[in-house]
Amino acid sequence: MHKKINFGVSLILIAQLVLLCSCRSTSLDVRTNGKVAEIVERGTILVGTTGDYRPLSFREADGTYWGFGIEMAKEIAKRIGVGVEFKKTSWPTLTADVLAKPQKFDLAIGGITITDARRATMLMSEGYLANGKTILCRASEADRYKSLADIDKPEVRVMVNPGGLNEKFANENLTHATIIVHPKNEEIPSLVAEGNADVMITEITEAPYYVKTDTRLAAPLLNAPFTHGEIGVLMQKGQEDLLQIVNNFIRQMKADGSLRKLHKKYGLVYGYR
Repeated sequence: MHKKINFGVSLILIAQLVLLCSCRSTSLDVRTNGKVAEIVERGTILVGTTGDYRPLSFREADGTYWGFGIEMAKEIAKRIGVGVEFKKTSWPTLTADVLAKPQKFDLAIGGITITDARRATMLMSEGYLANGKTILCRASEADRYKSLADIDKPEVRVMVNPGGLNEKFANENLTHATIIVHPKNEEIPSLVAEGNADVMITEITEAPYYVKTDTRLAAPLLNAPFTHGEIGVLMQKGQEDLLQIVNNFIRQMKADGSLRKLHKKYGLVYGYR
């Protein structure tokens, strides 16, 4: 009986949340068989994240997670009124993990770029972080790279992590450079700094963290990214009720200034008016 009472109260709170947060006139369908109802009944939202992408999502050796996306996930859980449990995924398996049946997690977060290809088979939230492709290199060689053409040379060793958009970008745009695929994204900055590669293809969301924490590194093209996009939350189709809560949450954070504060906390560029 106690569980049923909490379940009903939580659904009422969800409906109130949507009415308060929504920037549109639509309201959430809080059917008892919807995804949000399932999460509420379980008492925990399951969040997939790679844990290899400082400062958006990183898993420490003791299993704890931290980062911009991790804070977003915890706040989403708080607003639904449940706990949060993080599930490990990877860039090569991200799509398969999101689409898995039975589901491995309810949503995925942390450095996931919004693309048409992902939207064709999955749901993606509105953007909460502007991003774009850029590079990390050794600070001593920062003047060497002023354009993509300066990188696309046979003598330049470009390192990327497998299975994600960084590898895709490198393969499509660097036809002359020597591309090295390294399995652990979080190790690549140090490998570049130590001379095992010359350049890392990364994002404007990731590069500033490594420049700040490792004086051997530089991001000379940070203010002139090769691409422009946004990062969002990824989930299975058919979860429109959960998507609406996530979108309302992002809109509210933009409206009340809390998203800007979170950008500032992690040293990220705020790309929204």
